[in-house]
Amino acid sequence: MQSDNIRTSKSIQQQTGRTFHLATRVLPERIRYPTYVMYAFFRVADEVVDQPEGPPPNVQHERLETIREAALGNRDPEDTDDGAVLAAFQDLREEHDIPDEEINVFIDAMEMDIAQARYETFEDLRGYMRGSAVAVGNMMTMVMDPPQKEVALPHAEALAEAFQLSNFLRDVREDIHDYGRVYLPQETLERHGVTEEQLANAEVDDAFRAVMQEELARTDELYREGVKGISYLPEDCQFGVLLSAVLYAEHHRLIRNRGYDVLTETPELTRRRRLWLLARTWWHWRRNGDPEATFYAVSAVSERGPDTVPTDVHSHGRPTWRG
Repeated sequence: MQSDNIRTSKSIQQQTGRTFHLATRVLPERIRYPTYVMYAFFRVADEVVDQPEGPPPNVQHERLETIREAALGNRDPEDTDDGAVLAAFQDLREEHDIPDEEINVFIDAMEMDIAQARYETFEDLRGYMRGSAVAVGNMMTMVMDPPQKEVALPHAEALAEAFQLSNFLRDVREDIHDYGRVYLPQETLERHGVTEEQLANAEVDDAFRAVMQEELARTDELYREGVKGISYLPEDCQFGVLLSAVLYAEHHRLIRNRGYDVLTETPELTRRRRLWLLARTWWHWRRNGDPEATFYAVSAVSERGPDTVPTDVHSHGRPTWRG
């Protein structure tokens, strides 16, 4: 990959993904640079649809199709608005044999955001996350190239889903106000009698807290399944993925400490908190070298989950892994 293209990709991650950037910095160089490129590619596509006052839907579709064709190697990236990022991603795709399917399902999910803003069930939301999250986890795993890839992949998919759900739960306020989207399953809202008007008006009551508790429990269980697979990754990649899991899951602690209020303000990790978690995770990691033990010693997710975890986390026989 050309160094200028990598620098462009790294700059995008530094500016837009502070939590993920910290975890990326502790990955080995052979994984760190591809991760910058992948994150920049994901962000370029995501920003087409994540603009509060963005272009009309037909223009968004055209831009995403241009990105798709360049990413698949069917178009010269220099003819696009994001040539440096897409050129770097083309090189990465070829070097690591990224399947076209993963690129296509990712772009398909971005296009879903143009037309679909509600998900009736968690399984419907999971269908969206196959592209927006699982494809990301799959590509990362292919770049890391673990010896037992088929064993590692289901856990990587679960962790990717957990990361995205943590973002959804943190960003309820931003999603409905800025983009008119609700990523909380409609069935969960209806079960507890919570309306979208209540979300828009930032009315935090016991019913909304129950919604958040249920969805946090679901996400916690995906973290548990995800971190089981970290030990299958190459040894020099394990700490970076572990730190990502600790940092993303920390939003659950912030949410609970705020009494589940994500409607009046969006909880955010401070730089000081991120660095403290880095130091604490490193200390436990050096002490025991066990990803699961370290995760439960440091993270906001307990080792033993509550009895009320929704059973449909396991509805496909296995859980599956945006940030």
